[in-house]
Amino acid sequence: MSKADILVIDDEPQIRKLLEITLESNDYKVIHAENAKQGILLAANHSPEVIILDLGLPDKSGHEVLKELRSWYNKSIIILSVLNQEEDIVKALDNGATDYLTKPFRNAELMARIRASIRRNTSENNDTLVQFGPLKIDLVAHVVKKNDAVIKLTATEFNLLALFVKNEGRVLTHQFILKEIWGVGSQTETQYLRVFVGTLRKKIENNPNAPDHIITESGVGYRFQ
Repeated sequence: MSKADILVIDDEPQIRKLLEITLESNDYKVIHAENAKQGILLAANHSPEVIILDLGLPDKSGHEVLKELRSWYNKSIIILSVLNQEEDIVKALDNGATDYLTKPFRNAELMARIRASIRRNTSENNDTLVQFGPLKIDLVAHVVKKNDAVIKLTATEFNLLALFVKNEGRVLTHQFILKEIWGVGSQTETQYLRVFVGTLRKKIENNPNAPDHIITESGVGYRFQ
C-alpha cells in the first residue's frame, strides 16, 4: 500500500533513478520532473505529500522555485543539493524549505527526514499534548513533565520549547527562531538564543552536552527530534 506521493525535481537522471529505487522500496509513489517548469506543473496537478527539490535546475534557480511553490504549496519541501555553503542552506530554510540535505546523501537519513516531514503534514492542529520519550508537553496548560515530574520553565523557555515541538524534525534557522520568540529586529541576537537553548537543555535533556532532543545544526540553527 502506497504511503504517499513524493515529487522529485532534479535534472540529474542518475539521482532521479536512485531516489526512485530508494523511495519505491519504502512504498512511496514517485513522480519525476527534470526542470523547474515541469516540477511546478506536477506539484499543482498532483499535490504530493513531499517535494524533493534540487537547487541547480537548468531553467530556473531552485531558490526561485522554492519561493514560487511556497506561495501556494503548504506541505513539506526537502532541498537535496550539492550546494553546502551556509548561506545557501540558511537562504533555503528562510524561504520555506522544510529541510536541507547535501549530496551525496545517506538513504537512511533521507528516509528519516521524509518520515518526519509526513508526520508534520498529517498531525492534527488540535493536538495539545505531545510526548517525546520521557518528556510530556501540554501546549495549552504550559506544563512540561519529565518522567512524570514537573519541570519549571520560564515563559520564554516554554515558548521556545513549544516552537521546537511544533516543528519536530525541521531545521529552524537562528533568524527564524529569534523572530518568532523575540520579534522582528532581534534576528542578530544569536548569542542570546544560545543562552536560552543552553538553559532549556539543562532542564529537559539527560545529558545537555550530548542532547537527544535539541540538536545543533552548525552555523544554521537547531532541530528538535
